[in-house]
Amino acid sequence: MGTEDELQKQESQADGFGFTLLHKDRGSEARLGQITTPHGEVDTPVFMPVGTQGTVKSLTPERVADLGAQIVLGNTYHLYLRPGHELIRHLGGLHKFMNWHRPILTDSGGFQIYSLGTLRKITEEGASFQSHIDGSRHFISPEVCMDIQGALGSDIMMCLDECVSYPAEFSYAEKSLDMTLRWARRCKEARENDHQALFGISQGGGYDTLRRRGIEELVDIGFDGYALGGLSVGEPKEVMREITATCTPLFPEEKPRYLMGVGLPEDIVESVYHGIDMFDCVMPTRNARNGMLFTSNGKVVIRNARYRGDSAPVDNECDCYTCRNYSRAYLRHLFIAGEILAIVLNTIHNIRYFMNLMQKIREAIRNDNYKAFREGFMSGLPDAGP
Repeated sequence: MGTEDELQKQESQADGFGFTLLHKDRGSEARLGQITTPHGEVDTPVFMPVGTQGTVKSLTPERVADLGAQIVLGNTYHLYLRPGHELIRHLGGLHKFMNWHRPILTDSGGFQIYSLGTLRKITEEGASFQSHIDGSRHFISPEVCMDIQGALGSDIMMCLDECVSYPAEFSYAEKSLDMTLRWARRCKEARENDHQALFGISQGGGYDTLRRRGIEELVDIGFDGYALGGLSVGEPKEVMREITATCTPLFPEEKPRYLMGVGLPEDIVESVYHGIDMFDCVMPTRNARNGMLFTSNGKVVIRNARYRGDSAPVDNECDCYTCRNYSRAYLRHLFIAGEILAIVLNTIHNIRYFMNLMQKIREAIRNDNYKAFREGFMSGLPDAGP
């Protein structure tokens, strides 16, 4: 018979889910790990392409997998509104619905509800809001949030939380944090599917005292993993990095640590240095649709006239299908002409860039060389692409 603490730890561990810490870099807090889920294993640090509506925009699931993606993110808010979680449940869950056979993480919809501004109202019971699609009225409580994600059948679910703007008054941030913690307890109590992991989300705005207290209480509740939320909401970059550096060591070492919504390559490299394991962001796909490509030499804005006759690939160091077969001149032509293929080829490249970056990060940690890797990466950042 275990102690009360051991029983709490066992209770918070989803069936078929686990995290193994494989190695810690000698010169930093960077970690090499592996997440186990019912749909496969995920090597960390990992970047999760965002499949908001059950698709990574412009790519087939097979292509996303071929690019090296181990796990994708689905959006609770969007899938609830369209096509509806009950329909997805009826059709066998999100994995089957979107033909993705690897792990899926679903966020809670808290950030999307926050983004609705005046179209939403937050109370102790939950969030009331109007759909951005047709103006219809809806309500999501912690219990409803768990039911939606249960219907989707994701491998990792996120607790419903309230995301606060930056800057926020201390009194509001404190009140919001307390409610988010009560919602976290309700989410844990409402979880019905033992095979789905549940992550708690740290809030507290830009206030160190609130962040520390919130993490301590989340850990007391007990979750399968922990996320740092409430960032990328307008705060200066130095604030985001300071919060990440301060808060990450407060999470349990034996659980995965997830920095939500942060996706610039330099921010990923910096955050891994402090011990973050998981990332997601729409940046690779959104920027691809807008003609901005990530490369080993900086960003390339492919619509620029300088690429009109450029026969070079987007990135000489990239092994993706786009770089192996097409020139910058051709990609610019497609983009200027408004061809769908421009978005497809741009997205292939950007996703592969992020997968290659994570592979290099993991290799640097494995070789106890992450500090030098970080310094080299940061010193090599140009202000503009070639």
